[in-house]
Amino acid sequence: MAAIKASIGTELYKIEIESPTGNVVIADEPVAKGGQDKGFSPKELLASALGACTCATVRMYADRKAWDLEKVEASVELIDEEGQTKLIRKLQITGNLHEEQRTRLLAVANACPIHKILTHPIVIETVLV
Repeated sequence: MAAIKASIGTELYKIEIESPTGNVVIADEPVAKGGQDKGFSPKELLASALGACTCATVRMYADRKAWDLEKVEASVELIDEEGQTKLIRKLQITGNLHEEQRTRLLAVANACPIHKILTHPIVIETVLV
């Protein structure tokens, strides 16, 4: 389970997001939407979760296999169009890897936990406390 606490005060639209261990991330809306662009937008945070999880999952797998993986870069574009949200993930894998290893790492990227979450039905339950 992952749990965070998000809060906003009077400063438009700066949001502090805190993990149970005390890590803090700032989210904000772009200037064009009335924010001050002091942090990632909520959509950027969602795309960031997929990018971070992809990189970590590929790195962990390659490390367990002792493959010569030097670097993993994931760029994620979130496109929110009428009735459909599309995430376009581009993966660049650098290292001394043969084609079979690269193909396997692509499959591993597609199995990262955030990818799985985003491709399964999602239920959001909101409770007023």
